Amino acid sequence: MRFISGLLLMLIISPAVMAAGKTIAYEVDGKSYEGYYTSPTKDAPMILLVHDWDGLTDYEIKRADMLADLGYAVFAADLFGTGIRPTEVTDKRQHTGALYKDRKKMRALLHGAMETAQANGGNLSNAVAIGYCFGGAAVLELARTGFGLKGYVTFHGGLSTPPNQDYKKTKGKILVFHGSADSAITMVDFANLAMELEHTGVAHEMISYGDTPHAFTVFGSDRYREEADKQSWQRFTKFLEENL
Repeated sequence: MRFISGLLLMLIISPAVMAAGKTIAYEVDGKSYEGYYTSPTKDAPMILLVHDWDGLTDYEIKRADMLADLGYAVFAADLFGTGIRPTEVTDKRQHTGALYKDRKKMRALLHGAMETAQANGGNLSNAVAIGYCFGGAAVLELARTGFGLKGYVTFHGGLSTPPNQDYKKTKGKILVFHGSADSAITMVDFANLAMELEHTGVAHEMISYGDTPHAFTVFGSDRYREEADKQSWQRFTKFLEENL
């Protein structure tokens, strides 16, 4: 698979090693980023993983390693920049808000991450993208570009479609996991997306969990809901088996 993105992309493989994978330093349009790549075997089915508004942290690395244990190659992308891992809510809103306002940049960063994954052995002809919270919104942004991944999966992610965008170019299936007690992303947003995907004819599956708040998969958080996490992970891994 080839990319025609016009991006300036330079790869620098870091000697640092985390768990079973490795950190990958790369550049998109002259700015440095640091992702995480793990692959159990050559030509393993590929997963692009996009972080929440904390940036790429141990949470995403743990999820990547869990997927590698199941036989998948994973590239956990960095959409904020090297060393930018905000801890204050105001900073998290600033970094995500900047990308929500600049969708062209968001798309460039997603494509740059995929180029990086491919350069490190990722098989993008047999791949899906997944995202958590902010990352879920980013994955749906990628789906709307018409890029030919086999699936797009969002866990408690943003579901609204920006003005002047639609899903008419979308290829691959969309899978949404959502908590019905999510006060940030409401069931109205959930229903609106379902109706839009149905109207556009995009293959989709959307699952909501009762009494389940935003960020319900984040281990150790007061919002973590073990049952919803386990059920969504089980359906997600089955989805991977069905499509990769």
